[in-house]
Amino acid sequence: MVYYKVSMVGRQPDISLARFIFTGMVAGGVQYGWALQLSLLTPYVHTLGIPHSLASIMWLFGPISGFVVGPTIGLWSDRCKSSLGRRRPFILAGCLVICLSVLGSVVNEYSTYFGPQWKAAIIFVVGFCILDISNNVVQGPARAMMADLSGKHGCRAGNIIYAFWMAAGNILGYSSGASANWHKWLPVLVTNSCCEACANLKGAFLVAVVFLVFCLMVTLICAKEVPLSELYEEVSYGNSGLLSIIKAFKELPAGMPQVFVLTSLSWLAWFPFLLYNTDWVGREIYHGDLNGTKAEIDSYNKGVQIGAFGLLLNSVIHGISSVLLEPMCSKFSSRIVWVIGNFTLFVAMVAVAVLSVISTNAYTSGSITSAVSGPDGIKIGALAIFAALGFPLAILYSIPFATVAQLATNAGGTNQGLCIGALNISIVIPQVIIGLGAGPWNALFGKGNIPAFAFAAALSLLSGLAVIAIFPKLSSNLFKSISFGSMH
Repeated sequence: MVYYKVSMVGRQPDISLARFIFTGMVAGGVQYGWALQLSLLTPYVHTLGIPHSLASIMWLFGPISGFVVGPTIGLWSDRCKSSLGRRRPFILAGCLVICLSVLGSVVNEYSTYFGPQWKAAIIFVVGFCILDISNNVVQGPARAMMADLSGKHGCRAGNIIYAFWMAAGNILGYSSGASANWHKWLPVLVTNSCCEACANLKGAFLVAVVFLVFCLMVTLICAKEVPLSELYEEVSYGNSGLLSIIKAFKELPAGMPQVFVLTSLSWLAWFPFLLYNTDWVGREIYHGDLNGTKAEIDSYNKGVQIGAFGLLLNSVIHGISSVLLEPMCSKFSSRIVWVIGNFTLFVAMVAVAVLSVISTNAYTSGSITSAVSGPDGIKIGALAIFAALGFPLAILYSIPFATVAQLATNAGGTNQGLCIGALNISIVIPQVIIGLGAGPWNALFGKGNIPAFAFAAALSLLSGLAVIAIFPKLSSNLFKSISFGSMH
């Protein structure tokens, strides 16, 4: 079993509330870039000539890295003896690599506007892989640092602050992704080999790099971490290698397998929408086609921008819902709230499929103008779905992590990091399944994204019923007694 023994001689001094708030600012910077990833990168790979059926495979890099990076970095940061503290070295290194990977992915020139861009595609894929790994490197230590520094403010305050910065980053990121004016604000990005759409993408990600660097500097300055050597006089560790981590999984607290199954089912239902949300608006609502005429390409890009605005609405509802989760769970229980979240997702996925069929029937074949200027009710309905999904997403970002933390606390609290890392595996497995299967599944039926969303609807209903059946029993003060966590 992975373990460590310590003899404590010091303590982390309390910091002011204002300083504590700004300590979590790096979460906003990372989430800003992540929001751009979710809203723009699937459409972007299509412009590079990567087929729709293969686009989902690029999202496998994050899950693959998450199998190892999450729990390993968590353990290493627990034991880091740097004079900067335990968490800041990992946050600094991860953010710097994020910046380099973003610059390498999007700041490259194309030989033509149209057709496959294989050189750019290869550079992008490599950068995307590094970006996903770096996100995992930053997120774990950043969450742990907020818990370390919570002191008199409590972990509950740390949770709210961290959720605030994530929501703020999402709002800014989706606002940036929805803008089509970066080529006007930064005209130097428009070149003979980079059109306005290309320049808009580059502008959004360049600003993301600047914003992340700013947030990182604020966090590094405000986070007054005490080095490990000043906290503990004597530190001795068990083996924290990969084999030891795997062996330690056998000693996870009771109730963890049920939470892993429920989390996997829930995320399996979520990933089709998370991967294809803006692409759905561009294809099924605006009926655009990146391989079609100029009018069809413009229609698709317009749909992606509207989808990014929908994600902005989603983030606003997500932030509001996160604040309300504690009183909701206290009144109804975590089990009931999780069930409500999954059933809400079920209704939303059914609505996505129905709206897609209605939009297709209303679309006049051969007239792309009718799709762009078509029924406003369809477009409003799409935005309403985006906004409504902020509520169940907030639930899924909170309750599984809180449940695992409570179970670990009940078992003595010695394996908190390992338990959270193990939960991350139950999230990345569904992402691998959807990444490998969504494209071929959609291609099999030849119906764009609709088959994947129909699959998601069925799974969300199943996961809601599963929560009712096997959710473990917990104490009523779940959200008040544990630290916090969220998935990236």
